[in-house]
Amino acid sequence: MDPVQALERAAFLLEREQASPYRSQAFRQAASAVRARLAEQPDVRELAAHATALPGVGSTTARVIAEAVAGRTPAYLAELEERAKEPLATGGDELVAALRGDCHLHSDWSDGGTPIEVMGRAARELGHEWAVLTDHSPRLTVAHGLSPERLRRQLEVVEGLREELAPLRLLTGIECDILEDGSLDQEDELLERLDVVVASVHSKLKMEPMLMTRRLLAAVRNPHTDILGHCTGRLIGAKPRPESRFDSAKVFAACAESGTAVEINCRPERTDPPDGLLAEAEAAGCLFAVDTDAHAPGQLSWQVYGCARAAKAGIAAERIVTTWPEADLLAWTGS
Repeated sequence: MDPVQALERAAFLLEREQASPYRSQAFRQAASAVRARLAEQPDVRELAAHATALPGVGSTTARVIAEAVAGRTPAYLAELEERAKEPLATGGDELVAALRGDCHLHSDWSDGGTPIEVMGRAARELGHEWAVLTDHSPRLTVAHGLSPERLRRQLEVVEGLREELAPLRLLTGIECDILEDGSLDQEDELLERLDVVVASVHSKLKMEPMLMTRRLLAAVRNPHTDILGHCTGRLIGAKPRPESRFDSAKVFAACAESGTAVEINCRPERTDPPDGLLAEAEAAGCLFAVDTDAHAPGQLSWQVYGCARAAKAGIAAERIVTTWPEADLLAWTGS
């Protein structure tokens, strides 16, 4: 077994099962160190003998390297693979099978932990035909949001990865902050160039409901907005955050009228919109995007959570843009 592949697979499975980011990053750092070492010295036996001398390689990752070099499936990886046989969610199998892409993922250009090309390869290995890179916009400084200059550089990087990531089509995008007045946090010229724009609220989430409604209405009616991201901004679990309050009937009606999709955010700590609002959006005739909001490769497998919720809400596949072929997706965003 290739030691780099073994380390990266272990990292992917740790991310999939929501393990500590420190654990998965340890395997990704070890994989990078091994890849660099083998590029200089291809002798894998020498590598296994001195693995702990490499930067970022500890006892566990060194054992994985040694067992892979010896031609065995590493015991640590085998344990992770066994746990991965348990499905993440039940229901929505037909929607999972119909998926063609993911409209919301992050890289280490903003608050993700992984290079663009690694996220792209993971999406390709999951069988996606396309995926949209949506790093954050400038206002979200805590997430290292992209200034116009950095976004322009990223567009060049994505273009340069087209051939490497084929047949996956990596599309350009952004998760753009919805500012307090409902405007979008990026230059119009750049938003026009992007394939997909996800617009999300990240600040002043406790805004008075009437003002939050105006804010969301302005954003979903903006011709650059394709998808309304995690509409309530809530967090559940260990660090809960209450839902933003707004007139959901007005907002979802505006989404349906303008053709803006409502995101079904698959992150387990978001599960946004909640079931009641998801039913409202379905009844309003909205389009939907089942998105992972992935910040690491293994999290790209979380779409099953959103598909299970979409199926439970009775949402047909044709209303879910992440089941559409690339040409149909781009025709929709281009309109």
